[in-house]
Amino acid sequence: MRALAKVGSTLDGRGRPSAGAGDRIEGSAPRAQTRWDVVLVWFMRITALVWLVKGLATWGEILDLIPGRPPFADLPMGRQSAIIYFAVIDFVAAVGLWLTSAWGGVVWLLAATSALTLALLTPQLLPMSMPVIAVQASIVAVYFVLSWLAARDVG
Repeated sequence: MRALAKVGSTLDGRGRPSAGAGDRIEGSAPRAQTRWDVVLVWFMRITALVWLVKGLATWGEILDLIPGRPPFADLPMGRQSAIIYFAVIDFVAAVGLWLTSAWGGVVWLLAATSALTLALLTPQLLPMSMPVIAVQASIVAVYFVLSWLAARDVG
């Protein structure tokens, strides 16, 4: 497709504006994908793999595949509910993150913040060590920073 040019501009031999023509009216060339967009996509995909493993571990707990753990049926009802909630939402979040969709980030933030909230406020429902809590909170913070940097680069 030929580029539009103002009347009177200089065209090269193929009908395109010459390099010196500064009166082009078409928009600037589309920018290549920014560096922060690429970093954010890689971060989301790596986080998706981590959450997929987290979901598999949760299902392993439901199916009593993890040695040394009490049987799932013997756990209190509240703990069972929390385990089932995370068994479902972690997989949904992992798929959404892998697809790098907006809903995936939202579902993942819901899963991560609900895990942090339960671990801090009701540790009997979701026991989590402080280093694991710190790592999960750091992952959420990195996501926000990368999203902000990627949004700044656009436009």
